[in-house]
Amino acid sequence: MRLTTILDDDREQTAIRTASGLLPVAWIIQNTTQGFPETTFELLQAGRLDELQAWADENTALLDEAPALSDPTIGPIYRNPSKIWGIGLNYREHAGDLDEAVPEGLPGSFNKPATTIIGPGDTIQIPEMSEATTAEAELGIVIGKTCKDVPREDWLSVVAGFTTIIDMTAEDILRRNPRFLTLCKSFDSFFVFGPELVTPDEIDDVLALNVTTVHNGKSHATNLVSNMTYPPDYLVALHSQVMTLLPGDIISTGTPGAAPISHGDRVECHIDGFQPLVCPVEDLKLGACA
Repeated sequence: MRLTTILDDDREQTAIRTASGLLPVAWIIQNTTQGFPETTFELLQAGRLDELQAWADENTALLDEAPALSDPTIGPIYRNPSKIWGIGLNYREHAGDLDEAVPEGLPGSFNKPATTIIGPGDTIQIPEMSEATTAEAELGIVIGKTCKDVPREDWLSVVAGFTTIIDMTAEDILRRNPRFLTLCKSFDSFFVFGPELVTPDEIDDVLALNVTTVHNGKSHATNLVSNMTYPPDYLVALHSQVMTLLPGDIISTGTPGAAPISHGDRVECHIDGFQPLVCPVEDLKLGACA
């Protein structure tokens, strides 16, 4: 199942991707006896994502014939997770680009505030404090259950799904001092989240996915998830040992390469089998793009 958040008169609601487009869950509520929550975050909090998926699988014909939306406005999957964890330097090639060593023993984890979140098509803003900001395509893991001390072999049992992410870094600030990592990752608009949550059953092999940072229409860097130093199963297990993970928590697993961005650029995250995530860029020092 693939879920997308659509904006309707400033109201955000979840839609299921069907053969004919995006069908709001509100339509299911209004036209069937089902009473699902209308947003993805509420579905996760209520523990009802699996229930919605089972119902959708049993009613494919009904959903495909329903009046889906062909071109709605898309928002971030949701806006207020309890935790966003990013993973730095998780591909050796990316670490080499920055003249850094891959962290040994434990990943280079950092936390981001929810105020960084924007959605597909929203504008990434280079802050006034930075003269060198980069954008990084990443595979995102969305946690679906409250969990603690998850065994690596059971990691998928707590995962609601996967998504495309564009993460940003004020790299010049980071280069001044590595202790500035949280600050340089926390500016508004520095975490693009969406356009769809893809449930694990839609993916044959997570490790076989290619993740690509695309900059102004050209591939800047690409790599396989299997080439991560710390793969998804390890990241879920490790972070659940450190803290209790909650439904809606996000782990952004690292980038194959960071593209320097400038005013007027366009940045994309491409992952095999996922809808592309695309955003324009503006530099707040120069004003809004034309």
